[in-house]
Amino acid sequence: MRVVVTGAAGQLGQDVVLELARRNHEAIGTDRQKLDITNEADVFSFISEVKPDIIIHCAAYTNVDAAEENEEIAYQINASGAAYLARASQRVGAKMLYVSTDYVFDGTATEPYEVDEQTKPLGAYGRTKLAGEELLQKHLKEYFIVRTAWVFGAHGNNFVKTMLRLGEERDEVGVVHDQVGSPTYTVDLARFMVELMETDKYGIYHATNTGVCSWYEFAVEIFKQAGLNVTVKPLTSDQFPRPAKRPQYSVLSKKKIVENGLTPLRNWKEALSAYLNETNK
Repeated sequence: MRVVVTGAAGQLGQDVVLELARRNHEAIGTDRQKLDITNEADVFSFISEVKPDIIIHCAAYTNVDAAEENEEIAYQINASGAAYLARASQRVGAKMLYVSTDYVFDGTATEPYEVDEQTKPLGAYGRTKLAGEELLQKHLKEYFIVRTAWVFGAHGNNFVKTMLRLGEERDEVGVVHDQVGSPTYTVDLARFMVELMETDKYGIYHATNTGVCSWYEFAVEIFKQAGLNVTVKPLTSDQFPRPAKRPQYSVLSKKKIVENGLTPLRNWKEALSAYLNETNK
């Protein structure tokens, strides 16, 4: 199949392009130089010319803290861009998959969030990604929305890379222990997304690696697997203030993956080990 991947130069986008090639699909990757998704005319012209079977929309404004001050720009990329692509995909008869986030929830739950749970974003990033979901659903009868969380991969900046860098520089780091979720390896997420787009099992999915941890526990496991002797000090979110409020509980229920006979992502500790092997850390 012919697949347009937006954000193809990003952390997830690069692994999606690699996975498409591995499964013998024709991947047409775009970045902001090749396609400005905030320009409706450009989007329509590009998609009409390429005539893809599928659009996988990975491009996003993901700087959670900066989004608080730049909500309008984040909205153009995360919401308007998704709407333009949805309308263009409808015009050429292409399927569309939109990557969303755990930040559409407020993090006050005590059990994993189901796909139909009430959304309630805490900040600008979550609001703009939720707006993208809603616009996609407005313009398309059939769609894929994949919400994910705590993403790490070989091709971008992420928590694992930050911890490994700090672990080389110092023997003690402080990490918040009161935010809980599930890490997600981009290789595994890309594999799931490509498997999903090959089906007609439309709807909203939650996809992260299995298992649950705090950022503190994640850091401890990173240093353990990397063989670095670093003391990790647990901090509260209040001790580590950021411009954007984070959901304290980000665990997403993967029930729908199993119900639809799709392949669940492996445990996050196994995924971390695979990532360290991939990057030779």
